[in-house]
Amino acid sequence: MPEITVQLVVFVVCVGLFTAVAAVMDIRTRRIPNKLTVPVFGLGLVYQLAFNHLPGLADAGLAFLLGFGLLFVLWMIGGGGGGDVKLMGALSVWLGFRLTLLVLVSSTVFVILATAAAVLWELLTRGLKRTKRKFLATGKQVSKKKRAVKETVDQKGKRRVMAYALPVAVATWCVVIYKLPAFPFLQQ
Repeated sequence: MPEITVQLVVFVVCVGLFTAVAAVMDIRTRRIPNKLTVPVFGLGLVYQLAFNHLPGLADAGLAFLLGFGLLFVLWMIGGGGGGDVKLMGALSVWLGFRLTLLVLVSSTVFVILATAAAVLWELLTRGLKRTKRKFLATGKQVSKKKRAVKETVDQKGKRRVMAYALPVAVATWCVVIYKLPAFPFLQQ
């Protein structure tokens, strides 16, 4: 059992609350607002500086490049939402590079499994035609030139199988619980 320190309590409470609130907001509204992510990002930097000093800030910077950077690229090519990018950016500052990498891998596995289960459920309960209509882009045509209509953000949001903040929250909690005894600040 790890020794309970101020650093451990601050870390677990802040990361746990942030991921839980972000997941609930994303499920309910399909948005993760800046008023949640920006303060958590700033507090993460303060946390790293206060408890881990300059090495912690360096680790947080690398983690930010990984978490924010990877999801930013996915967002740019249409593979996610802007709130998801900000969520991982703020969370990665708290987690550091290694834990951010584990959370990204774990959340991806959770997304794949949950999406497959949701689509399979839809297929079994609604059939192939309705499932295709629900989850695939429509490809509507307009005008005489038959140009494709660009899908709106709302239409794309309706096709989303799940909010990404939930798998991130679950992955974060699993990684933190699994890695808790090995946290560097608990080894001192």
